[in-house]
Amino acid sequence: MTASKKRVAILISGGGSNMVALAQSMQGDHPGRPCLVLSNDPNAGGLSKAADMGIATASVDHKPFGKDRAAFEAALIDVLDQHQPDVVCLAGFMRILTDGFTGHYAGRMLNIHPSLLPKYKGLNTHQRALDAGDDVAGCSVHEVTAELDGGPILGQARVAILPGENADDLAARILPFEHQLYPEVLRKYLSGNREMTVLGA
Repeated sequence: MTASKKRVAILISGGGSNMVALAQSMQGDHPGRPCLVLSNDPNAGGLSKAADMGIATASVDHKPFGKDRAAFEAALIDVLDQHQPDVVCLAGFMRILTDGFTGHYAGRMLNIHPSLLPKYKGLNTHQRALDAGDDVAGCSVHEVTAELDGGPILGQARVAILPGENADDLAARILPFEHQLYPEVLRKYLSGNREMTVLGA
């Protein structure tokens, strides 16, 4: 890895579609390169995708730790720090992180969330937007802080909600925007640019 390139670790829990979009974007003159894909699920489909792309992979199964989040996060940090990431990207990582973890990577951790924050933090975001009668939904990329789905918003993609569509339909239409937004924000972030990126309607 070129010394001038920033090292990016990506955390996933499932198929890793946003991870793939991020990793594929980090080529050529991009200021970053993926150094690790890490999952809390040893069977996450994204791990094999990352390996096929030549990216180092690892897993720390959260289940043996039970409710001991601190011990789980200590194990995560141990693996992550072996790869010396400059930035950590959460890409569908489905574990709530404590302020001990977020503090360790403060100022260098990003997350993508499937709503137009500050609306609909947490889960079931698309259904909540539909239930509220919103005419627009979307996704946001933000810096990670101790507050769940809080932190400065660095980018958003807005997608019009169509009459009669359900949460799955809406999620499927927003996903391509996630795959476009997150790489754009990461490129700017690694270059020191914190200006808001806006896509869509």
